[in-house]
Amino acid sequence: MAKIEIHRIANANVYLDGQSLLGRAEEVQLPSIKAKMVEHKALGMVGTIEAFAGFEKLEGKIKWASFYADVLKKAANPFKSAQLQVRGSMPIIVGGSVNREAPVVALLSVVFKSLPGGNFKQHENVELETDFTAYYMKLTVDGRDVTEIDVLENIYKAGGVDLLAQYNANIGG
Repeated sequence: MAKIEIHRIANANVYLDGQSLLGRAEEVQLPSIKAKMVEHKALGMVGTIEAFAGFEKLEGKIKWASFYADVLKKAANPFKSAQLQVRGSMPIIVGGSVNREAPVVALLSVVFKSLPGGNFKQHENVELETDFTAYYMKLTVDGRDVTEIDVLENIYKAGGVDLLAQYNANIGG
């Protein structure tokens, strides 16, 4: 009988342009890679299909624990991209014990879209969120590439396989 293998991530660290922001970010929402599908119907077809036509924009957000001038200065500049890295450690539990821990790493090139003014409440921490758009994202789990997308370079890889190689060859890219 196969043993159940459980993967959990309960914490992470954020790096901005190589600087550790340990303890500064409360939450990070990474972009979802979502295929843009367009409807196709034609004479002779008994139905309508959706076909791949590209990708939706990559958007995410970071919730900060407080005001950090060095971070907010970068978030205030929508004309300069920043390198964002989110690193987690994923315990792999087998038979009720941690068998090993594997790294989970997301690398992104982002441009911040918002500069939070903050939400102040008595006896509570200030709430701040910065929204961003990403041009590049790579997700690696346990040393294996899961996905990589670079919108400006026409790159999309899944499991290390370049899914746009033929497309790029066809358009001369």
